[in-house]
Amino acid sequence: MPEPLLDVRDLRVSFRTRTGTVTAVDGLSFAVPPGEILGVVGESGSGKSVSMLAVLRLITNPNVLVSGEVLFRGRDLLALPADEMRAVRGREIAMVFQDPMTALTPVYTVGWQIAEQIRAHERVSRKAAHARAVELLSDVGIPDAASRVNAYPHEFSGGMRQRAVIAIALSCDPALLIADEPTTALDVTVQAQILDLMRELNARGSAVVLITHDMGVVSQIADRVLVMYGGRAAEEGPRRAVFHGPRHPYTWGLLDSVPRVGGPRLRRLPTIAGVPVSPGSLPEGCAFAPRCRLRHERCDERPELSAGPGAGAHRDACWLPADHRAALRLTTRTATAGAKDLDAEAAS
Repeated sequence: MPEPLLDVRDLRVSFRTRTGTVTAVDGLSFAVPPGEILGVVGESGSGKSVSMLAVLRLITNPNVLVSGEVLFRGRDLLALPADEMRAVRGREIAMVFQDPMTALTPVYTVGWQIAEQIRAHERVSRKAAHARAVELLSDVGIPDAASRVNAYPHEFSGGMRQRAVIAIALSCDPALLIADEPTTALDVTVQAQILDLMRELNARGSAVVLITHDMGVVSQIADRVLVMYGGRAAEEGPRRAVFHGPRHPYTWGLLDSVPRVGGPRLRRLPTIAGVPVSPGSLPEGCAFAPRCRLRHERCDERPELSAGPGAGAHRDACWLPADHRAALRLTTRTATAGAKDLDAEAAS
């Protein structure tokens, strides 16, 4: 295995509140080798965005406690001086933020903001930076980029703002791109263009961490998948292994809730019972246990990511017997779908 470009070890993010300490990320560890695309999936509140903001040290509230190690090219980002961290942020690691409406400064043109990013990290003239801004806007699908580069954010639609934010992130050809829901608010054709841009960046040697709720996007572009729940890693492995042989009950629920084109049509899709665990009430044992149909006594003890016999790089955090996972998944899927069908019949 190549030396990881990004190596996150036992990352913990806690918030001090009036009612006590709330843990949003609880002992997360993962690695991203050079040139890899890692898809990070999970429900809202699972700690995906908070963990990546902590990696870039963008959570600056004094009531936030961040611990662990974040090694990027051998340097611990959590221990870097502020000026060195600013040099890394944007140049070596770039991030596409989740909300395009607040990611752009309203009093500067879009082109000026892209050029500012370029000139902050590269020794180029204003003219060259402006030309690069036009090229980037064209690459992300902005029509008539030569004139739109002088427009202000309020003159862009939500989807166009998202594309402008992506252009800023791509402007310095970062070694690592962290994309938090980059295809939100985009139509299908523009979404395909953005994914193609990420593939091109990846083909040039950059690694990508893609945070998304869209399992279809992950199935198209990711090399590996990290499934998060309750601020912890529930499952991690190669894309094909996770999609074709998921091992954790939470991953089963995520995949079973995706509509199928072929096969028998269900009256209602299977769903995961209950609601996502609150960061303020994480159980001592398995975080998913309160919602799991297969919960048993050992779930009161916290499981760690581990690979079962013959699993190779495919790891999960579950106490269920490794040899019986496929049969147990079929049982829970049938029970969930059957209950929903009965509900639909009763309602009709």
